[in-house]
Amino acid sequence: MRDPKLREIDERAFLRRLHPMLEVYRAAMEPPDEQLPGRHTIMERHAAYPSFRAFVAERRGALPGLPGPVHGFAYGFRGARGQWWHDVVYQALIDLRGEAHAARWMDDSFEVAELHVHPQAQGRGLGRALLTALCEGRQERTVVLSTLDRRPETPARHLYRSVGMVDLLTDFEFPGGGPRYAVMGGTLPLAPYPPDSSSP
Repeated sequence: MRDPKLREIDERAFLRRLHPMLEVYRAAMEPPDEQLPGRHTIMERHAAYPSFRAFVAERRGALPGLPGPVHGFAYGFRGARGQWWHDVVYQALIDLRGEAHAARWMDDSFEVAELHVHPQAQGRGLGRALLTALCEGRQERTVVLSTLDRRPETPARHLYRSVGMVDLLTDFEFPGGGPRYAVMGGTLPLAPYPPDSSSP
């Protein structure tokens, strides 16, 4: 069986894949079913954000019993004032360490909105490949994202640390409730993995 192939997709191709991507999201995050229509609407809106970029890991002709053609996906865009997540995190960073700190991380940022791999396809490097492809060549100064803040740390959080990302906020609850998140940030380009052993 061939591994899924990474491919960059434009906004129209992204919108055509919303349903299979939401199935990956459902399997990976296990949200309440009533949240999925709202997630669908949010993802539709994100496709129109500035400098939108998306990748999928997909394989044609999946066999019965295995995940569908989309095994994983990731997308992001340039952060800007007026975007809900951007504004909430910006204000939280101001509250924590002041305006200059928030501006350093958020004023020229690439925001990774979603990165998910179907549980049956995890452990094969797809998450790392998606993150690397998504961030490669971006012109923003920083990359920021939110991920579940759990103990022990999730594989996703370990992945983000391995490419140089650090915690900006921890045990953070977004407006409206829900699980606690860590907001993480790094500088672009991402740190190489594995780390360069020749570096001091």
